[in-house]
Amino acid sequence: MAKKEANTDLWVAKQLEACKISFDAQGSNIKELNEALKTASKRGTGNAGYPEYVAVVRDFVLVIEDKASLDKQIHLTDSGVIATDTKSITDYGVNSAYFYGKHIAQNSAFKKVFALGVSGDEKHHAITPLWVDDREGYKRLPDIESFVSFSPSNIQEYYTRYVLEEATDIEKTTEQILKDAATLHEYLRTYGTLKDQDKPLVVAGILLALDEIDYGGFRMDSLTGDQLPGNRDGDKLMNAIRTRLTRSNVGPDAKKDKLLSEFSILQTSFRLNETNDVLGKTPLKYYTEFLYEHVFKNIKYQKTSEDFIGRFYGEFMSYSGGDGQTLGIILTPRHITDLMCDLVDVQADDVVLDKRIAYLIQANGKEKSSKALDIRDFEDLTNLRIAA
Repeated sequence: MAKKEANTDLWVAKQLEACKISFDAQGSNIKELNEALKTASKRGTGNAGYPEYVAVVRDFVLVIEDKASLDKQIHLTDSGVIATDTKSITDYGVNSAYFYGKHIAQNSAFKKVFALGVSGDEKHHAITPLWVDDREGYKRLPDIESFVSFSPSNIQEYYTRYVLEEATDIEKTTEQILKDAATLHEYLRTYGTLKDQDKPLVVAGILLALDEIDYGGFRMDSLTGDQLPGNRDGDKLMNAIRTRLTRSNVGPDAKKDKLLSEFSILQTSFRLNETNDVLGKTPLKYYTEFLYEHVFKNIKYQKTSEDFIGRFYGEFMSYSGGDGQTLGIILTPRHITDLMCDLVDVQADDVVLDKRIAYLIQANGKEKSSKALDIRDFEDLTNLRIAA
């Protein structure tokens, strides 16, 4: 078990680093926090006790405790509150994080404290955040998939939306989307010499590959500009796309192969795969880093009815002199999806059928505070019958 917990520690540290969150292990380099932890023994002895990781992001403190087994994520009392007995505090990630977070809030000047309990590993894990006050109180927040919400650029918006429960425009403003779409279009033209019909395919392919990061199926630092056939940057992106389609159960194989062939430009373009002297890297790596930083990272984990990918694509296509319909890209306006979902009064236990996806995004947003809607692939609903 010690080895498994060490692996969990390493995975958590890697995730924090990926989100640009500076942290300390087993204590804190901030004197006031370290002084508070000198009396934070989980067994109540008054001696020192230190969580796995402590981070200060802006004026917020993050206290993180992790366990190897998902069974050790959280222990609740019969009344449904977090147990604070010694065994629960020592054995369970959330309970332990809450203990340390509360101790810091009560014994230091830091009053804006998030306690995060983590369990599992890279493939199967749980991350439960709590907002902790200095009066024995806490607010349990929705489980998250990564620590990106606590990055320096996101934590204030996360606090406003989930702790204060105030409406915010946290994802991306229209101005930002316009700017990002225009910038990316210019980069594709300048460094890739791509035809208009190839630009959205390069963008879509990279976004699919980036979705494999959470599963360990793709790493941006693997794009090294290697010119060995089968090991070029485009080859690595295609391998990640293939894995993503397989993970999403895209089938049959003929359908998957047809989809993969649409992204062949990633492999066949010599210009995309050679190191550019100005960039110091291949255009593919440059585009991948841009999309990760400006699009993927900021919207992947946000819960919203807004189709930001759709808006980004719509703006992006407008710079190519068209609306994307010649490529089969048809974007349903948000006000239309809003209206239809309001008209049918969509509920959490409804089944939403939409072959074009936009209504699924909107409908799921309508019930984001409840359970997820039953969203299924159109072609899987083989027994569906619609009465006239």
